[in-house]
Amino acid sequence: MDTKKEFLSTINHEIRTPLTSIKGFAETILSSYDKLSDEQKKKFINIIKEQSIRLINLVENALNAADSDVEYNNLVFKKTNINEILLKSIDVVKVNYKNFIFEKNLSNGLFSSLDKDASEQIFINILDNACKYSNNSNKVEITTYFKDNKNFISIKNFGEIIEESEKEKIFDKFYRTQTYLTSKVQGSGLGLFIVKTLISKMNGEISVNCSEKEKSVEFLIGFPVFILEDFTKLSHKNLKRSKNV
Repeated sequence: MDTKKEFLSTINHEIRTPLTSIKGFAETILSSYDKLSDEQKKKFINIIKEQSIRLINLVENALNAADSDVEYNNLVFKKTNINEILLKSIDVVKVNYKNFIFEKNLSNGLFSSLDKDASEQIFINILDNACKYSNNSNKVEITTYFKDNKNFISIKNFGEIIEESEKEKIFDKFYRTQTYLTSKVQGSGLGLFIVKTLISKMNGEISVNCSEKEKSVEFLIGFPVFILEDFTKLSHKNLKRSKNV
């Protein structure tokens, strides 16, 4: 694939989810306006607004990602409720996968120092992938828990595993696994590259675990638990980076 086609494929991949969400929630409001409560209307309009903002950020990130030296130095770190961002991300993805069951087992009180927009982008991307690459299954399991001073987010789908030799490669820029499902699903191989980059910038980690027995793929993300002293150091470090850009 030449550079121009890679760029166009990248833009298509990154903006598809928020655009579809905006369209879906707008259509729901228009078709069911009289049936929706004021609270539901407000919630849907807020999602449209948030996804519009996210769309602007995604386009900027997609353009930046064309540059291999992209640094993502504009992240704004705040004390973030992981479950809150995760539940919001599930609501967004649900619009595109109405027949899917999202089984949630969430531990309370999980806070980390994160950029909220970047966190939402990470969760939406992985949830979207979990749905797209589920083979003959419409279930995604989402679990959060605390262990060893880290907050973990597990997102698991079922149907087709990733070969051991490809587990690290899937995070490479423009890499796509060579499977039956990949040939059916449109994509650029950029989403997981951006996911890993953003996680790394927020001092997190991501790994992939597969089970041949249950035919499952689990993406496991870990972020350091929120500690005020560490948050102050991280914010100061981020401010210095921004000034040097």
